[in-house]
Amino acid sequence: MRRSNTSFSVLQASMDSPTLARLVDLSAQSSACLRCINTLLPPGLRPGVQAGPIEGQVWCLLVESTAIAAKLRQLQPSLLERLARGGHDITAIRLKVRAASARPAAKA
Repeated sequence: MRRSNTSFSVLQASMDSPTLARLVDLSAQSSACLRCINTLLPPGLRPGVQAGPIEGQVWCLLVESTAIAAKLRQLQPSLLERLARGGHDITAIRLKVRAASARPAAKA
């Protein structure tokens, strides 16, 4: 079997694969949702919140602690309202607390 030395960017590869194209689109949508609600998040919590997957009309936010999850539960009505005004078709937000081993290392 002969390998080609041609390299492709992820974007180029995704254009050739409907499955990858869908994943790229969902990732972009999720990032756009996070940008939409970012100003509603208390500044101290922002580093502990990451955009997660979108499944239908349910968006998942990945959070670093149960304390952040509790605060976001309080903010959920405002977050959903902001998403709706921003044109995002999200009707529910699911919160997932990331395991300590899945978190990025803290910067020294």
